[in-house]
Amino acid sequence: MTQPAPALAPTRAWHVRVRWKIFGCLFAFGMVAYLQQRTITVAGHQMMPQLGISQEQLGWLETAFLVGYTCLQFPGGLLGQRLGARRLFVLISGVAVLAMLVAPLAPLLFAGGALFLVLAAAQLLLGAAQGPIFPVSAGVFEAWFAAEQWPLVQGLQSMGLQLGAAVAPPLITLLMSGFGWQRAIVWTTLPVLLLIAVWAWYGRNSPAEHPSVDAAELAELGAPPAPPAEAALSWRRVLTLLRSRDVLALTLSYVCMNYVFYLVANWTFLYLVQERHFTVLESGWLAVSPPIAAAIGAGLGGLFGTILQRRLGVRRGLRLIPLVSLPAAGLLVLAAAGAADGYLAALALALCFACIELNEGPYWAAIMQVGRADTMAASGVLNTGGNLGGVIATPIIAYLSARQAWAPAFALGTVLAMVSAALWLLVDPTRKA
Repeated sequence: MTQPAPALAPTRAWHVRVRWKIFGCLFAFGMVAYLQQRTITVAGHQMMPQLGISQEQLGWLETAFLVGYTCLQFPGGLLGQRLGARRLFVLISGVAVLAMLVAPLAPLLFAGGALFLVLAAAQLLLGAAQGPIFPVSAGVFEAWFAAEQWPLVQGLQSMGLQLGAAVAPPLITLLMSGFGWQRAIVWTTLPVLLLIAVWAWYGRNSPAEHPSVDAAELAELGAPPAPPAEAALSWRRVLTLLRSRDVLALTLSYVCMNYVFYLVANWTFLYLVQERHFTVLESGWLAVSPPIAAAIGAGLGGLFGTILQRRLGVRRGLRLIPLVSLPAAGLLVLAAAGAADGYLAALALALCFACIELNEGPYWAAIMQVGRADTMAASGVLNTGGNLGGVIATPIIAYLSARQAWAPAFALGTVLAMVSAALWLLVDPTRKA
């Protein structure tokens, strides 16, 4: 008598694809990076009187971070193509943790001018460590996702950045109120070691390298992605990227847009304290609204960019959002400066930041369309220019704000937002570098 065949184990109708787990790791790295970046600005309220640092010196600490961050964008993209994202993220994240711990520990050994130099060097190192994060992330997205999803994943990652920025003011101010700024920095830094360990174990450079990627997921990606470019990367290809009209137009536009980005992202807290005369605790909570609005804007920008790209084509679909939202951001930052009520000013800044972040998906998807297999290098060029906006903005805003001249700093943001939008008229992402 024949035995009945054993019942087959039920198969899962749905499960999270490996590419979305890889995305989750990069989402977390971006969120942590922005938490680390915003910590020094918020902690600066206690650091300045305790360490004898002036507001202009605090601005120079921000500038030191931005110099390191900006200088390592393009080299970081090139290094990512050589080493691969898996190894590079472990390296740079570990260095970032060490750089963050310098600030609370340095006052135990140094004081005065020597302390300021040590803090500046730590901020420079932190910026250099974080510089490659987003160019290398773009290269991972290029390998792990179909082109039609690039605006979406870039927008969602930008959402994670802003959530990290949103967490920083209330978290740091709350911890500072109870335990001081040194412990606040330590307790928000050490948990990052767990994320580094998870990525070292699970992360891979491409779907073909990951043991958990099955044939069904590879089929969902359609045509095989371009092979990794590290072996074939040459200076000729690098120079081709640097001469590309679309790379240059996108980069210059990103420079202008990021003046407004850094104005709202890094200076809202002090603006609300100094110009609008809110308490420190009130300002800490009100300063949450711009990054939350920006997180929503980034997610919506990625979603709309994907939809518009599908319906209107790559060129018109990616261009439409910045042509509308960047002028709107310029008008909103002007409205914030002129608002009679402090709460209306905070609302205008939040809406301005949302309009700015609507564009992250289109910018990064456009540079990925141009760069393709050299996405890490091309994205490094883009983000170098973007952070030059911050390098330019930070000393200007620090100088003007120290003299209570916030209105001119805001007006300059309006002008640059309009210029940023106009430069998109020169961009055609379908024209390969």
